[in-house]
Amino acid sequence: MPEPTGVIHDIGYQRYTGPRLGRRHVFGALYLHGLRTAFGLGRTAKAKIFPWLVVGIVTVTAAALTAVRTQIGQVLLTYAQFADAMSWLVIFFVAVVAPELVSRDLRSGVLPLYFSRPLPRGDYALAKLAALVTALWLLLGGPQLVMFLGAAFTTKTGMRGVWNELLDLLPGLLYAGLWAVVFASVGLLVASLTGKRAFAAGGIVAVFLMTTPIVGTLSIMPSRTVNELAGLASPSTLVQGVGAWALRDWLLTGEQSAGVSVGRFGPVYAAAALLLVAGSIVLLLARYRKVATR
Repeated sequence: MPEPTGVIHDIGYQRYTGPRLGRRHVFGALYLHGLRTAFGLGRTAKAKIFPWLVVGIVTVTAAALTAVRTQIGQVLLTYAQFADAMSWLVIFFVAVVAPELVSRDLRSGVLPLYFSRPLPRGDYALAKLAALVTALWLLLGGPQLVMFLGAAFTTKTGMRGVWNELLDLLPGLLYAGLWAVVFASVGLLVASLTGKRAFAAGGIVAVFLMTTPIVGTLSIMPSRTVNELAGLASPSTLVQGVGAWALRDWLLTGEQSAGVSVGRFGPVYAAAALLLVAGSIVLLLARYRKVATR
């Protein structure tokens, strides 16, 4: 009989015998990776340029406002008004970061690797959404903290002044959170529709900016009711409308938003924002239930 010619080589593969951390830890790792991706951490220097340029702009703006307030003793922009003023930067930040979080995975075909682990498709989408919400909240809330520290250290009324400033800061941080949730949910939904980052970025900018002329048209109509409801036509003015109502009537603070005039329709704006966020999340989850992984 001929002798066998095949040879078995032991190349050192071993079974994994360590702890299996499970779904919660996978979700946390994906969230942390998404948050790092949003700011270009752990990536090339080129990937860090835009996010940190935006961070630098909003931080320098906050520092300048604080310095002017210290010199002239007058508040140029409140915390909520600062978030309104920086909203255009938030739009472009979402347009760049959201495709990095989801479009790249769609195009490169790595989703089968994600879903082969104890990670449901819904968890993948929610982890990416949570990372983008956190990044946007830090983008707006960090400079607000700079403004607060500058005001707290220069107050002339001691701890009472610091306390009053803190009471102004907290609604501002909540308002920044509203911007983050609305923009992240809408932006990530649009980005999840295509694997091409350029198309995703263009779609996000279009959704946020091309709806603004509709608001402008409705706001000059002869009907006052139409004017007060005009802000519902755009995500940006929708957020500003919720802020104008909540900061004035619900939170009962001296903080003011530079948003649209909502009249008696504040609750309508709040309900519309809630429906927009909920609808975007539902559609996002539905999108990933139908994503092909083969």
